[in-house]
This record gives sequence, structure tokens and C-alpha cells, in this order.
Amino acid sequence: MPTENRRPTGASRLQAVDHPLRRKLLGLLGVEGPATASILAARTGEMVGNISHHLKVLRTAGVIEEVPELAKDKRERWWRSALTSYAWPVAAAEPGAEMIAAVAEESNVTYRAGLVRDWFSRREEHGEEWIEAAFSIDVWLRLTPARLAELRERLQDVLEEYVDDPSAEPETRPVYVFAQGFPAQP
Repeated sequence: MPTENRRPTGASRLQAVDHPLRRKLLGLLGVEGPATASILAARTGEMVGNISHHLKVLRTAGVIEEVPELAKDKRERWWRSALTSYAWPVAAAEPGAEMIAAVAEESNVTYRAGLVRDWFSRREEHGEEWIEAAFSIDVWLRLTPARLAELRERLQDVLEEYVDDPSAEPETRPVYVFAQGFPAQP
């Protein structure tokens, strides 16, 4: 039930997601499922009012949605992630789009690097089976823009299969996977 009639642009969605706490909230909703502001406040150590503010920003951007069927009464509001992945083209015509995209991409690099550093510093806590299953893959390819776009789409399709069919075994844990492809020189 959006409060605005206009559809969020790529730049406004990037701005909404490009915030450390909102990124954490999206991660929690994506991994742990629907939650209320109170539940998310307890999980993050933040105040409920602060969480509510950030949930409103995410809702307005269209990346989370209300789940009214979970509410026990009219005051309780449950939220879930509305998207499984976050990738939006930012039109060059949008005001400030290039700067917003550049700042968001730098934040993404920092965020991803932080998760990788955390994994390496704490991997022994997860045990040998998880250490052996984890991976880091990089490869140099020679591609046209069209083939790079095809590779992106194929990777997205593979990841969506795992999103749609998550593991249900007791040893299941959240796993973060990311891949990037871009022109570069060794």
C-alpha cells in the first residue's frame, strides 16, 4: 500500500537501498523472512522509531511490502522483501543519476568486501564442511557487451533457481553470493 502514486526510479531505489541500516534490514527480511519493526529493532539493536523510519523509505522505494495477513491486530505491521535481488538501471536523464550510481556502487564494493573479510576472519567458527564448500571464482573472459549481458542473465537465472528452491535441511545457513563482470585490464 504505497503512500506515493509515482513509481520509484532507479536512482531513488538506489538511494533507498544505499544506507547501511536499510541494507541490513533488507538482508534480515530476505534471510529470516517477514518481521515487524519491533522484531527488526531487537535484531539490530536500533530503536523501533528509527527502524520504522527506514522501513517507510524502503516501502516508498518499492523494495519491501506489507504483509497484512500476519498482523494480529490493526496496529501491528509486518514487512517482507518485495524483490529477491537489487539491480536497477539508472537512466542518465534522472537528476543526479551518475553521482547516485557511483556512490551506490562504491558502497556495494565496501559492503561486499566487508562480508568477505568477515568470512575470512571467522570461517573457522563454521567448520571444515563450510570452509570446503565456500568458493571464490574469478576468470578473465573476452566478451562483447551483448555476451556480457547474456552472462549476467544466465547467472541471474541460476541464482533465482536457488532462491525459489531453498534448502530445508537443519544445517542450512544464510549464504551470500555475488558476482561482477566489467571491462578491465590485468
